[in-house]
Parts: sequence; structure tokens; C-alpha cells
Amino acid sequence: MTVTGIFTALIIGLIIGALGRLVVPGRQHIPIWLTIVVGIVAAFLGTALARAVGVADTAGVDWIEIIFQIGLAAIGVSLVSGYYGRRHHVHR
Repeated sequence: MTVTGIFTALIIGLIIGALGRLVVPGRQHIPIWLTIVVGIVAAFLGTALARAVGVADTAGVDWIEIIFQIGLAAIGVSLVSGYYGRRHHVHR
């Protein structure tokens, strides 16, 4: 992976993670770096899911793929927030 590829993955992860975080109701108690990681994973999984379903390469903007990515990010943020919040709340 090139430096450009890493930078692009971070930017996409940040955007997808932030959008996923906006979809989840309430406050999430996770740091921004963890939101980015969740966003990157969701972006890769959303693309894989879109390819598996056959909607990854469409004319124009791949809205279905983006919806998959944001949905997976929302699920990921929700799960990670619940785990991370419990784990760090107990130790404080």
C-alpha cells in the first residue's frame, strides 16, 4: 500500500466513521482514532458486500455501496462504543 493509499483510507475511514457515528443515536464514548478504524473496516466490508451483491460498480455514484458502508460503520460504532464505554467506565 502506498502513502497515498494509506492517506486515502484514513480520509475515507474518517468520513465513513463520522457518518456512521451520526446515524447512531446518543453519545458514543470512543476516541476519534477508534471511529476512524471502525470507518476503515466498514468501508472495506461495505465494498466487499456491495461486490458480493453485484452493486459495487454502477454508473455514477455508488450509492448502495455507500449506504452499506455507513450502515456497517453505524453498527461498528454502536458495538465498539458499548464495549469501549463499559471497559473504560469500570476502570475510572
